[in-house]
Amino acid sequence: MKLKDEAATIAFGRKLAKALRVGDVITLSGPLSAGKTTMVRGLLGALGHDGEVPSPSFAIVQPYESLKLPVWHVDLYRIDDPSDLAELGLEDIREDGVLIIEWPEHGGAAAWPEALGLSLNVEEDGSRALTANVPSSWEGRWPLR
Repeated sequence: MKLKDEAATIAFGRKLAKALRVGDVITLSGPLSAGKTTMVRGLLGALGHDGEVPSPSFAIVQPYESLKLPVWHVDLYRIDDPSDLAELGLEDIREDGVLIIEWPEHGGAAAWPEALGLSLNVEEDGSRALTANVPSSWEGRWPLR
């Protein structure tokens, strides 16, 4: 799928929000400035968040608990060792809401095998190429409508 610009990336995030269920994990891969946090802004806006959505690269975990569906936005960019994930308590969080993880590769290859894996790559024309690894738990929800 091709996302033409920032507005299209936000719109995709809004569409994604409509398909979410408690316990979902979404991983977002791609280089710096590919639009991962921009997509999350659209998703959070569709769930009722009205405010700033900073990249959680320094906080690592940014909770949005007062939404229609609680979301924990995680950025693993600064995680050097996958064993550090145990301290974050991410598995417990999933029981109450949705976990969105940027830079999942820093958590190790097998960290979230059941996740909807989305990857954004910047094209020469500035658009974003979006690819998806869709697990069976998303059957009937993907492709998004």
